[in-house]
Amino acid sequence: MLALDITAIAFGFLLPSHLLKSDFKLFELLTVTAIVYTGIAFNSGAFSLRSAQDVSVDTAPAVRALLFTYGVLFLLSYFLKLERDLSRLLIGIAMVVGTLTLVVFRQIVAIYVESRLRDRLLVQMLILDGADIAPPPGYRVVRASDIGLVPDLRDPAMLNAFGSLIRECERVVVACSEARCQDWAMLLKGANVRGDVVVDTISHFGALGVSHIGDRATLTVSVGPLSLRDAFAKRAFDLAVCVPALIALAPALLLTALLIKLDSPGPVLFRQRRVGRGNEFFDILKFRSMRVENCDADGNVSTRRDDDRITRVGYFIRRTSIDELPQLLNVFLGQMSIVGPRPHALGSLAGNHLFWDVDTRYWHRHALKPGITGLAQVRGYRGATNHVEDLTRRLQADLEYAANWSFWRDVTILAMTVKVVVHKNTY
Repeated sequence: MLALDITAIAFGFLLPSHLLKSDFKLFELLTVTAIVYTGIAFNSGAFSLRSAQDVSVDTAPAVRALLFTYGVLFLLSYFLKLERDLSRLLIGIAMVVGTLTLVVFRQIVAIYVESRLRDRLLVQMLILDGADIAPPPGYRVVRASDIGLVPDLRDPAMLNAFGSLIRECERVVVACSEARCQDWAMLLKGANVRGDVVVDTISHFGALGVSHIGDRATLTVSVGPLSLRDAFAKRAFDLAVCVPALIALAPALLLTALLIKLDSPGPVLFRQRRVGRGNEFFDILKFRSMRVENCDADGNVSTRRDDDRITRVGYFIRRTSIDELPQLLNVFLGQMSIVGPRPHALGSLAGNHLFWDVDTRYWHRHALKPGITGLAQVRGYRGATNHVEDLTRRLQADLEYAANWSFWRDVTILAMTVKVVVHKNTY
């Protein structure tokens, strides 16, 4: 979409510059215009999936961004006294031609997406769980009973299966019995999708709004924490940090690997199953800091101070958080983010309770990718979870982060992480 918009802008300048025989450097003009427009358009939400699907609704942000860009050019030509080479007539004609071309291009894209790509780009799923409704055109229909799908928040394996099922979906609608509406609503809140539950009567289970599927009313219970623009910005931030970090830290990573190998027998890296975005499982990477025979694959036993399972090198790399550096590879692969809720092992306990038994909102923290660092960590909520309160404080921080995400908050949290790399609760 961005490429087409810039093509429209270029066409808008090429036509009047040819007609007016302008001597102004066209390439430099297009470069400045494209950079200004890209920044404004992304910030105004001009590149959402909705804009690709329905131009009548969402062309407006792109048009506003383009008109604002031309306004910037008018001001630059005036204050820099470029009127002799860059006439306001040229900019005016470029504005009209470029805007009309942009609208036409987006109309063509919307028609193509609607007719050819809708089922691949804008996947919508209808899950039937003990209720039958006629699915509208374009919906994938899944019968929960056919695949053994049950909204059980106490079953991580089922949550992983559900996350895999809806991974490519933009919207998931569930038609179920009234008794299961609450369970499905809680399940959808932890998924990175727009989630709706079909209802006959309005109930209270954290609904965000009212919508419909066909002629049936639905309650929207989740919308996903990030828009397409925000997800793009967050991923760009992740890559901008992790790629240079992997290159710069390569000697330190190799030295650490060598020391681990010399210190105790076994692999350099420790892999452990963790819960990621959408409650899907993934394998987190760490430098091995414990003896192989004592490694806790399920995470049932929190690390204690002076834990005899930890090796000599392991003690140092845990105290300095060097053991976490291989997670930069998880970030590069798209399984994690630089900043986000820390991923937990399936067997993690708060006191004697599994994490999800303490608070059912625990699964909601997985609507975002897990992070190497997070709001809970910079607030000092690290170390063993010997008491229920140790988890609830972290959970509250994670939910606060998801509800109030911003690009600059990620930058701030990363900067604050430097202060807590070595922490009294890290051992």
